[in-house]
Amino acid sequence: MGKRLLAIVLIFINVISLTSCAFSKPKRYEAEFLVLFDTVTKIVGYADNKEEFDKYAHMIYDELKTYHELYDIYNDYDGVNNIKTINDNAGIKPVKVDKKLLDMLLYAKTAYTETDGKLNIALGAVLQVWHQYREEGINDPENAKVPPMELLEEKNKHTDINNLIIDEKASTVYLKDSEMSLDVGGVGKGYATEQVCQYAEAHGFVNGMVSVGGNVRVIGSRDGKGEPWRVGIQNPDLTSEKTNLKVLNLTDASLVSSGDYERYYMVDGVKYHHIIDPLTLMPSVYFTAVTIVCKDSGMADAYTKAIYNMPYEDGLKFVEKHPEIQALWVFKNGDIKYSPGFEKYIRE
Repeated sequence: MGKRLLAIVLIFINVISLTSCAFSKPKRYEAEFLVLFDTVTKIVGYADNKEEFDKYAHMIYDELKTYHELYDIYNDYDGVNNIKTINDNAGIKPVKVDKKLLDMLLYAKTAYTETDGKLNIALGAVLQVWHQYREEGINDPENAKVPPMELLEEKNKHTDINNLIIDEKASTVYLKDSEMSLDVGGVGKGYATEQVCQYAEAHGFVNGMVSVGGNVRVIGSRDGKGEPWRVGIQNPDLTSEKTNLKVLNLTDASLVSSGDYERYYMVDGVKYHHIIDPLTLMPSVYFTAVTIVCKDSGMADAYTKAIYNMPYEDGLKFVEKHPEIQALWVFKNGDIKYSPGFEKYIRE
């Protein structure tokens, strides 16, 4: 993902000069910044000069920062009512929110229905328990523990998404259950990436690539003439010398992967990752990784998490019912399977 920084720093690099002929053609530039969504964001694009690209990079950063603050579940921001504000007022009162937040929550409720509850942003009470145990396990590996099922089941009583009340006319959000909390980690980053890219494209950034912690959205083509962007799928086997599992050719599309290889901790030699199955309340056991390709990054993010929590046969049926998406599954034994339309993206 590039060099990690200690502060929010933009690095602009003139990587490749397409030509140095008398008729100047756009050059390739890159920018990276850290902190937003607790990950590295990378922007790649073509522009006539550094100043032009600088304008678009700052535009994308500023828009993404707005979504980061709105979707934050841990921190308060002056003048901003965010997910934390909603959670803090659970069972107390409705909270007036920005349309950017309201629209994402409406989308997440739709995704809950479409995935039969496999993506549930109301699972926050359960995820908080796993987050606490994971942090303690990482900081003190010798005393790492798995949350007791009795605690998880008790918290699961407060995960009914029907208790998420959205009043579109008043632009308010209210959690009826005082012990309920929202966690939009399964959809927020992808949704924000999509909205930011649509905004940038509408303002002239017509050929570029934005990667927010691996949520990749490509705008237009690599050269502005139809040449596809080349996007790698992270190899879930981090011990392998092969960084990319596959490299795809993408134009006006999104790629999102979910897996057990980044956020996890160990207990008695067993890996417990961060993608929790709402049915079992335990880390999903079906796959090592799942990748979704489709146009919309929000959809890719939501459906990747949902399909990760489904047996392969159910996930394949889900994809077949949604022809706008294609999927790749990596099984625990290393086997790989694709949905029927996925292989067309693979670069030979």
